[in-house]
Amino acid sequence: MENESSDPPGKPSAGIPGIRYILVAGVFWRILIIEAVLLVGSVLYRMVSENAGPVELFWYAVRIVLLVIIILLFMMITLRRFLEKKIIQPLEAVSAANLRLDVANPQVDNIPLDADAALEIRDIVKTRSKMLDALIKVSQQRLNLVNFIRDTFGRYLSRSIVNEILESPNGRNIGGRRQTVTVLMSDLRGFSDLSDDRDPEEMVRILNRYLETMTKVIHDYEGVIDEFIGDAILTVFGIPEPRPDDSLRAVACALDMQRALAHLNRQMVQEGLPTLEMGIGINTGAVVVGNLGSEARTKYGLVGSVVNVASRIESNTVGGQVLVGEATYDQVRGKVTAQSPMTVMMKGFKKPLVCYPVTAVGAPYDIALPEIDEHREARQEIRLPLALWRLEGKKVASETISGETRYLGESSLEIDIPVRLEPLTDVKLQLVFCQDVHCFSDIYGKVLAVETQNGRLRHRLRVTYMVQDDRELLRKWIADASPS
Repeated sequence: MENESSDPPGKPSAGIPGIRYILVAGVFWRILIIEAVLLVGSVLYRMVSENAGPVELFWYAVRIVLLVIIILLFMMITLRRFLEKKIIQPLEAVSAANLRLDVANPQVDNIPLDADAALEIRDIVKTRSKMLDALIKVSQQRLNLVNFIRDTFGRYLSRSIVNEILESPNGRNIGGRRQTVTVLMSDLRGFSDLSDDRDPEEMVRILNRYLETMTKVIHDYEGVIDEFIGDAILTVFGIPEPRPDDSLRAVACALDMQRALAHLNRQMVQEGLPTLEMGIGINTGAVVVGNLGSEARTKYGLVGSVVNVASRIESNTVGGQVLVGEATYDQVRGKVTAQSPMTVMMKGFKKPLVCYPVTAVGAPYDIALPEIDEHREARQEIRLPLALWRLEGKKVASETISGETRYLGESSLEIDIPVRLEPLTDVKLQLVFCQDVHCFSDIYGKVLAVETQNGRLRHRLRVTYMVQDDRELLRKWIADASPS
């Protein structure tokens, strides 16, 4: 606690007198009244009983007044010192200790008392000490409980959200408010298939390592992780309170997440672990944010089409890519570097979805990623038979389509198939080829472009997931086939 008044103890404050003034003034006026009564009584008695004349009564009164003054001075001096030592100073010490009380440092609260201090004052000091000890213990327990709640639920919700719920009188009420936010949705490419080939405990360790890395980056940019959806992360910028740079921070965060994943992948390769690829979609718009659910089960979250759109944008990304929606791009235009916009018609949407591949952000973040350019990637003409399936989400949505590879690269393929697939279509394919007991696992990709060459439909694919052994074998074949 801090002292709310700068007045010394015992001094009247805001018209309220202190104990020193009350005691001294009370004793003074009471002695004065008693002496005045004695004076008047003595003069009247002398006048009636002895028939004294005016002059004699006057000098008698003067002697009485002088005697009263002497008695009054003696009483005020001696009694004041007595009251100060026995009552006023001990009580002022208690008052001063209360004013300077600091719960965080209770050792400064000691009140020295004389050995002959009154029993009642000793009881006041002792009772006060016990009461303060109890209050400090209760306060510390309450603080520990609040910190425990913050730390525990801060692992499930953002610290800022936990603070809002705990500190707001209506923090637990069901309901929400309309607010403009920027939603960042990230997802790993091919993680489900990677999990099928490895020990579950190892995959949990890899996933937790990835999530820990991404969480640190998101917190650095003051984003709020709404939830982990498997290997996907739903992050929101603009809650609990919106800020003018929400969209720019979201884009900078996404680019830094890609950069952090590249660093993590270098560590994973050194440890013999598989590398990961992540796509990120960002969108800005109005949502309803708050406590959703019922009194029995409540979740702090957000509802709105902006979340669905961000997820759809993310689904069109390839590994290492950051796509932002049109609303977000309008807010960061001129502050980021982006490639030509891409337009895709998504199921359930009434107009095409426009996305901008962002590769860099300017000051104060200054983050740039290597641009994905399949044309510059080392590739060789290698023909292998293949089987391909079109995907919708995680489900196979077509019969087997047979074809042949034309050019192979480490992260891209050119294939000939008899069926035209629209750009941004997700596919799964198998190279129907085994060498030295090595057979290729499933390869996942996304169609980037389609053109007709010599009467054949040639599709250019970006690989979104390939097991590391297959990637190493393709790299070896490409190197062996390259001109010396």
